[in-house]
Amino acid sequence: MFTKKVRLLVIGIFFLILSWTMYQQVYEISIIIGVGVCLLIWGYFREGTVIMAAREFHAKNYDGAEELLKEIENPAHLGKHRRGFYEFIYGSIELHRANFEAAERHFQIASRFKLRNSNDKAIILIHLANINLRKKDTERALAYLEKTKSLKVTSRVKQLTEKIELQINQAQ
Repeated sequence: MFTKKVRLLVIGIFFLILSWTMYQQVYEISIIIGVGVCLLIWGYFREGTVIMAAREFHAKNYDGAEELLKEIENPAHLGKHRRGFYEFIYGSIELHRANFEAAERHFQIASRFKLRNSNDKAIILIHLANINLRKKDTERALAYLEKTKSLKVTSRVKQLTEKIELQINQAQ
C-alpha cells in the first residue's frame, strides 16, 4: 500500500542496506532484503494503489482517488480482485463526473472480474442499468436488472433494483 514514490524510496534504502550487508558478508540478511525488494516490486504490479484509492473514494476525495489510480500504468497486470475494484472505482468517479460513456466502459470491465461478494457485483449491474436508462436503452437496462435478480443481495440493493425497474416501466 505504497505510492510509486514511496516504493522507490524504500527500494533505494533497501539497496543501501543490501550493499552494506554484502560488504559485511552477512549474506542471510542480504537474502532477506532481496526478498523484500522482490515483494515490493511484485506488489507494485499486482496490488498497485487500489486500496489507497478506495480509501480516498470512500472519503469522497474523487480527485485524490483518480490520481492514485493513474499511478497504475498497466491495469492489466493487477491481480483479479484488484482489477475489479480498480475498474469499479474508476467507473464510479466517471459516473460522479457525469461522464456516462467512460463510466459504462469501466463498469462493464468490472463486471467481468470477481469482487468481494455478489452484492458488489449487483451494485455494478445496477449502475449499468441506471446508465442505460439514462441513455433510454430500456432493453439493456432490463437485462442488467435480470442479472441482478439472480444474485444474493441485501435488502437495500433489492430496493434500488425495484426503484430502477419502476423507472424503466415508466419510461416504456
